[in-house]
Amino acid sequence: MIRRLFGALLVLSGIVLLAGALTFLYIAWRINHTGSFDLAQQADAIVVLGARVEANGEAGPDLRVRTLHGVGLFQRGLAPYVICTGGFQGDRSSAASVCRKLAISQGVPEQKILLADGSMTTREDADSASTLLDDNQWQTIILISHPLHLERARILFEGKGITVHPSPTNTNLGAIPWRTRAWLTAREAVGITWIILEEIGVPYEWTIPLSRLVYGLQIPLDSE
Repeated sequence: MIRRLFGALLVLSGIVLLAGALTFLYIAWRINHTGSFDLAQQADAIVVLGARVEANGEAGPDLRVRTLHGVGLFQRGLAPYVICTGGFQGDRSSAASVCRKLAISQGVPEQKILLADGSMTTREDADSASTLLDDNQWQTIILISHPLHLERARILFEGKGITVHPSPTNTNLGAIPWRTRAWLTAREAVGITWIILEEIGVPYEWTIPLSRLVYGLQIPLDSE
């Protein structure tokens, strides 16, 4: 009887592990799939997700690429406004402010750029941007970020009831070194797993080890 029970537990454990592994692989596939296609189309606004700002106050490489990509979509007439996100509210060196400055230098009218600052994570970006969208009665956005970050960002923004058209800065994922691509994919997959666990009611404190495992820091996983 004990042997049968033990055997059943082993089988059940194997099934659970297999299901978890398959789910994780599917999430990883989704991350790469979303980053492989530019789905930009007519929308109410273009949202440029924040990234690192250099010590001299200039946009870091990723923020610069994201901003210029957003400017290009604006100039194509796909949306009448650009929303820059990220960083401390009112800070001239925040990602949002630096994005705005760069976009203006590229010819985007100042009045067509809105700031959704006061956010330090992707989740907070979604919160801040959704408030701005609601205030203007906008419902659709073109969402711009690093290709391997877009799937998690899409989930968070759509969770706010926003219609999202993902637009990666580069759809050629083969250009990303494989180690970097594997690491970023795994990191984002854990981040999405975090979101799923929260949605099914797992206490926040239980998921903290996930962030420590991936980042080695005691910060939320939706931080970039």
